[in-house]
Amino acid sequence: MAVDESKKGKSYPPFEYEVGREKIREYSNAIGVHAPVHHDREAARAAGFRDVVAPPMFAVVYSAGSVAQGVLDPELGINLGRMLHGSQEFVWGEPVCSGDTIVTTTTVSDVYERAGMEFYVFESVSKNQDGQETVRGTWTNIVRTG
Repeated sequence: MAVDESKKGKSYPPFEYEVGREKIREYSNAIGVHAPVHHDREAARAAGFRDVVAPPMFAVVYSAGSVAQGVLDPELGINLGRMLHGSQEFVWGEPVCSGDTIVTTTTVSDVYERAGMEFYVFESVSKNQDGQETVRGTWTNIVRTG
């Protein structure tokens, strides 16, 4: 099946995620990050943060729901059984803290075929409740054909 290049530029509805202190703690523990700013409100505030601060890769937690809208879009026709994770690239902005509400929008930035494989590239932009960009992500998924 050939990729449908007319889907470039397609956007999905905003996805909202409320960041909880305990979720940041759980994520930090899961990845082995034990710095006090990720676990203790007073330590985070003493370091200049509004509240417990999320590690940068927590971006995957609050933006994945938005990107999933594209990956699961029947119009794109991605065969999930043959899909491989290609890459993720992030540019971080304002730190994300407990109590933030993050809204992420996702757009299909590119679709193409190469070497008998289909490539689906999504760009996500996440902003906090104050409109500050927290992260911009590029997510590449590869579908093996044949």
